[in-house]
Amino acid sequence: MNRVNSHQPARIVVSIIAVLFLTCASVAQNYTAPSTPVIGSANTVTANAPVPRPATQPCTVTLFQNFDFADFNPKFFSYAPPVGCLGPWAAVVLEADWSVDAGRQFDRTSEIWLGGANIFFGTTAEPSRDVQRSWHTENNLTEYSPLFTIPQKGRVDLGNLVNQTYTSHIHGSAYLQFYPLAQGQNPPATASVVLPMSASPTGGTVTLDLPSDQLTQTFTLPTNIERAYLNVFAQGQQGDEFWYTCAPDDVAAELFNCGSTGFREAEVTIDGTAAGVAPIYPWIFTGGIDPYLWRPIPGVHTLNLEPYRVDLTPFAATLSDGQPHTIAVSVYNADYYFSATANLLLYQDPGSSQITGALTFNTISQPDPVITENLNTNGPLVTGTVSVVSNRGFTIEGYIQTSHGTVDTKVVQAIDFNNAQRYVVKNDGSIYDQTVDQTTTISSSTTTQDDNGVKVDSKQFSWPLTLNYDFNGHKNGAFQQLTRINQGFTSNVLVTLNGAPTYSSSFSDTVVPTDMLIGNAGGQVSPNGQTNSETYQYSDSTGACWNQTVRAQGGTLIVVQGGSCQN
Repeated sequence: MNRVNSHQPARIVVSIIAVLFLTCASVAQNYTAPSTPVIGSANTVTANAPVPRPATQPCTVTLFQNFDFADFNPKFFSYAPPVGCLGPWAAVVLEADWSVDAGRQFDRTSEIWLGGANIFFGTTAEPSRDVQRSWHTENNLTEYSPLFTIPQKGRVDLGNLVNQTYTSHIHGSAYLQFYPLAQGQNPPATASVVLPMSASPTGGTVTLDLPSDQLTQTFTLPTNIERAYLNVFAQGQQGDEFWYTCAPDDVAAELFNCGSTGFREAEVTIDGTAAGVAPIYPWIFTGGIDPYLWRPIPGVHTLNLEPYRVDLTPFAATLSDGQPHTIAVSVYNADYYFSATANLLLYQDPGSSQITGALTFNTISQPDPVITENLNTNGPLVTGTVSVVSNRGFTIEGYIQTSHGTVDTKVVQAIDFNNAQRYVVKNDGSIYDQTVDQTTTISSSTTTQDDNGVKVDSKQFSWPLTLNYDFNGHKNGAFQQLTRINQGFTSNVLVTLNGAPTYSSSFSDTVVPTDMLIGNAGGQVSPNGQTNSETYQYSDSTGACWNQTVRAQGGTLIVVQGGSCQN
C-alpha cells in the first residue's frame, strides 16, 4: 500500500523518505502499545489503555504464529474452539503481536478474518533503517462470541512488497483469550448471530472507487430479531487516503489537489432505503505526509482501526419478515478509493419464533453539503479559502411485538461536519501552504420503551483534525516542509432508565506531532525539531479510569506519565 500525499511536492518528499467490560464499562475497545515503554527507545509506543480482563484464568487458542508477510497472498489458518473451555465466556479478547524488520518499507494494511467476518483491521508501523518496530494489539471480541463456538477457517491479509529496495519483512502472531465465567456469574450479553459483509466466504475488503459502488450482501435472516447493529469499516486508500485535504472539483487543478471536496461519509441502506450513516475517521497512517511525524507515536487508531456502529434496531420487524433483504454500504464523494467491510450483529428473542411490528418513522435523506470558495489569483500565486459544511439530522423509529411485550426503538441523530481550508500556492510548486481545520460531531440518542420503562442511551462523538502543511522548494532541489497536526477523538456516553442514570463514560485521545523536513540539493532528507505527544483519558461510572501521556522528541520516547487511575 503505497502511501503518497495528495500534493505534488509532498509526493516527492514521501517517496524520498520511503526509499531511504468487556461490556459498556470497559476502558477501551481496542488497544495498541509495546509490552513495556522504555524512555530513550525509538520503538513504537502509545498511551492507549489495555483491554480490561476478568479475574478468571483464560484458555488460549493460537490463530497463527510467526507468519512472515513478504508478498500479497492471503495466509490461511484453522480455528477450533478451546477444548475444555466451552462458552458462554465472561470475555473473549484477541491479542496480536506485530513487528517489522529494520530497513525500508511502506506502512501496510493488516486484516484478520474468521469465517469471513473481520475480527481485526489495522495498519503497520513503518520501520527505520536501524530500528525494528514491534507493537501489541488487543481487541474486545466478547460480543462476537457466536463466531468462536464452531471450527472455522481463518485468513490474514497483509500484503507486503519485499525486494532489493523495500527490504523489511513484517511478522505477526495472534491468539484468542477465552475467559470462563466466575462462579455464579451471569454471561454478558452477546450477539446471537454475527454475519459478515466481505468480499468472499473467507473474508476480504470490497473496493469502493466511486459513490455508486457498494459493499452489499443479501441475507435471509432469523424471524425473531430484537436488535440489529452494523459495524462498519471504510478505510481511505490512494487518492482517498488524504480525502480530508481535497478540494472542490472546479478548483482542484489550480490547487494541485485531489477533488470531490474534503467531505466523505458512508451511507447504509436496507433494500435501497436509507437506514443509517457511518462517518469516516480521518486516519493518518505512519507513512502519511511525513513519516518522521509518527516516530515513535502513531496517530489516533492508526495501528488498530475502530469501526463505527450503525443502529439498525428500528428495522427489526422488517428484517424478521422471512424475506431476503439487501444491506449495502457506499461512500459519499468516494474518489478512488475506500476499502470497506462490515459485520451485521443480530440479537434474537429466545422466547419467540416470529417477531412482528413495523418501521414507523424514517427521515434520513442524502447529505447536501454546502461548498464555499474564496480564491484569488495574483500572477503565479493562488491564495484564499475553500470550505465544505454538512449539517443534518434524522429520526428513525420502529416497534416489535416480542415474547416480553411491545418494544419501541427511536434513534435520533445529528451529524455536523465542517472542513475549512486555507491555501497559498505558487503555480510552479515551489510554495504550497495548506491549513485544514476539520471537525465531525455526532449527537445520537436511542430511546427504547418497553415493559421496564424508558431507557435512553445518549452518545456524543467528535473527530477534530487540524493540519498545517507548509512546503517551500528551491530551484536547486532543496526544500523545507513544516507539518503540524492535532488529531483527536472524543466520546461521552450517558445511559438512563426512567430518568435515573445507570451508566456514564468519558473518553478522549489526542495526538499532536510536529516536524520540519529539510532536503538539500543532493537529495538528502532529514527531520528537524520533531516532537510528538499523545494523551489518552478515560473514566466511567464503574470507577474504571485511565490517564496517560507519552511524549517523544527526535524520534525517541522521552516521557511516560500516568496510567491507571482506577478507583
